Amino acid sequence: MKKTLEAFGELLTIMDRLRAECPWDKEQTFESLRRLTIEETYELADAIIKEETEDMKDELGDLLLHIVFYSKIGSETGDFDILDVIETINQKLVYRHPHIFGDVKVGNADEVKQNWEELKLRQGNRTVLGGVPKSLPALVKANRIQEKVRGVGFDWEVKEQIWEKLDEEVSELQKELKKTKGTRDNNPESYQKIEEEFGDLFFTIINAARLYGIDPENALERTNIKFIERFNYLEKTAHQNGKTLKELSMDEMDTLWEEAKKVLNKPLP
Repeated sequence: MKKTLEAFGELLTIMDRLRAECPWDKEQTFESLRRLTIEETYELADAIIKEETEDMKDELGDLLLHIVFYSKIGSETGDFDILDVIETINQKLVYRHPHIFGDVKVGNADEVKQNWEELKLRQGNRTVLGGVPKSLPALVKANRIQEKVRGVGFDWEVKEQIWEKLDEEVSELQKELKKTKGTRDNNPESYQKIEEEFGDLFFTIINAARLYGIDPENALERTNIKFIERFNYLEKTAHQNGKTLKELSMDEMDTLWEEAKKVLNKPLP
């Protein structure tokens, strides 16, 4: 612990010096750092999903630097400093874990989450969904919304019920697609309805993933990575055969795609 505290103190000292002497660091504000913080968060997310622990360590350091940077700026404006930040999270953790630091009894992780939502409402969040950031990506936001409402009991009684709802949403989308005539430009209302039905379908699929303990963001990103790897294999193989992708027939593409699945899914020796 002593070594950790000394290292953290050194980081604070480095930040003080950077803020005082570095032209770039001097110019930064809360607003200018915001975009960079978002980028760093996504870089950490990439490292996590790829299970690259060295990169995770590096990206976590970058995020820690941002926390220290914001705190330094906050101390200059007189709004808060790093001590305020640490004390605030300490108090929040103790308050939101009465089953650890109090006499509340819980049986599982779901009950812990339910307690969290109740405590947040008591603490000042006036609505259940009031704490969901508006700037979250839509997929992540949908999952967070569903987790929030589940915390107050708004959820399916039996998770298998979601599949009937999914069939219903698919059917409604297909009906709208059959009814649509013309293009988006000359029939904007129909396309708006189709967009709404796609949205309902996506929301339901995300809900299904949550009910079965799957993080939809992670699931989709793993599929993105898998698709990119297979498509890159297809493209590379085509070039090795002296062809561009546009010169390949669909049958040829399908053959290479199946080959990519076998090669890339083969375990390493």
